[in-house]
Amino acid sequence: MGENAFYFSLGPEGPGGRCVVIEHDRLYIGGEWVAPSTTSTIEVVSPFTEEVVGRVPEAREADVDRAVAAARVAFDEGPWPRTSPAERADVIAKVSQLLQGRMEELAKLITTEMGSPISFSMTGQTIASTMILDFYTGLAREYAFEEVRQGVFGPALVRQEPVGVAGAIVPWNVPLFVTALKLGPALAAGCTIVLKPAPETPLDAYVLAEVVEEAGLPPGVLNIVPAGREVGEHLVTHPDVDKIAFTGSTVAGRRIASLCGERLRRVTLELGGKSAAVILDDADLETTVPGLMYAGLMNNGQACVAQTRILASRRRYDEVVEAVAAAVGALKVGDPMDPETNVGPLVAERQRERVEGYLALGREEGATVAVGGGRPAGLDRGWFVEPTVFTGVDNSMRIAQEEIFGPVLCVIPYDGVDDAVRIANDSDYGLSGTVWTADVDLGLDIARRVRTGTYTVNGFMMEFCAPFGGFKCSGLGRELGPEGLTAYLEQKTVCVPAGHEVVTRGW
Repeated sequence: MGENAFYFSLGPEGPGGRCVVIEHDRLYIGGEWVAPSTTSTIEVVSPFTEEVVGRVPEAREADVDRAVAAARVAFDEGPWPRTSPAERADVIAKVSQLLQGRMEELAKLITTEMGSPISFSMTGQTIASTMILDFYTGLAREYAFEEVRQGVFGPALVRQEPVGVAGAIVPWNVPLFVTALKLGPALAAGCTIVLKPAPETPLDAYVLAEVVEEAGLPPGVLNIVPAGREVGEHLVTHPDVDKIAFTGSTVAGRRIASLCGERLRRVTLELGGKSAAVILDDADLETTVPGLMYAGLMNNGQACVAQTRILASRRRYDEVVEAVAAAVGALKVGDPMDPETNVGPLVAERQRERVEGYLALGREEGATVAVGGGRPAGLDRGWFVEPTVFTGVDNSMRIAQEEIFGPVLCVIPYDGVDDAVRIANDSDYGLSGTVWTADVDLGLDIARRVRTGTYTVNGFMMEFCAPFGGFKCSGLGRELGPEGLTAYLEQKTVCVPAGHEVVTRGW
């Protein structure tokens, strides 16, 4: 770790062989490790041991002001927006390469912070993050930042210019992955960034700071201020910020959209979900159900894209329930550092209380618990909830309409394909969805009818070359793909006298 850290270990000294307390006393602002404005700190608590595993400065408004000022200077006066896309791509590639060299460290760190099973931390938390950066490395090299269009009166040069200073607010569930969703396109565009990690998971952001410094990112291009919601709102409303990119709850997203609307500030929102997995009658349950275990319960169920509503026809309903309940009951719950663990603890005690509240609510609404429904035996320490399957669920129930954000699945019956599509669309959300069938063309037809931003036939996938985002209350705008890059670009038209030959360039 860098000089800002007092002590760091991934050795056997700590409980269960995980991190002992990691102490940071500086913030990364303007390319330097600087003292915070106050002595306030954030304690990072392991959801498995319930012990403090990290401590970092809690950024306050003055620290955000300093970070935004550094990003503003770096954008207005620094080299980054004026470098060629190829030069920016070289730095992004170096960041990805250095992150790959610290992949095991990062995976263990994220598992320690928020309880993600180590198998998921290696793939969904770290490898996927570098894949995003690799995609934007390639896109920056080939993207047409300028093009010439022939108009009625002469050529029109259409430029794609960086939007400016971007404020990136990321959640605790996939902290590095969501950071990459914002960092990759922002850097490719030539923007500068103020990153606010969630207070539950600030530790991996310190590794990122060390990496971008080593990669040669100019001072002020990335600034990191771990803080809570109040300070995050100060970032959202800061007059020198040009764009906000937020991933988190729909409630917080509405507030941010309102604040940005008042200021006519560009904003991208990736919010909640309550996605439906439609199992058609021709689906092979031997392959479908294992796929649903990942699609519905990845990251301990703490995923906005989780397929938590499982739709089964009445003809096969009992068969589907039996297969899903058996698979969920066989999942290994326990130490998230164990490679064999399928489901680890929830991120915080408040999150367990929230999920347990929905378990009680489901019973009150008349649903039946087929498996799970409580706390796992023998795990008295750690914020665990049993992976749970509710049956007899009507789509109007709150457990079918509200995002639980835990390892809870609802199996809902349908009558025919049209009814399945109706139920899938009967949601305030529209982020993700899947259909499971032997007839891929029929699956494609269903995909076209379900109003959601991303969809998969026979599996769960996110393609980094394609846009990711939601319909309805699942958000505004898109990340990933070229669409994710354009979210950090402003379009400018330059009209040129007729007969003049315009030579395009990338910056």
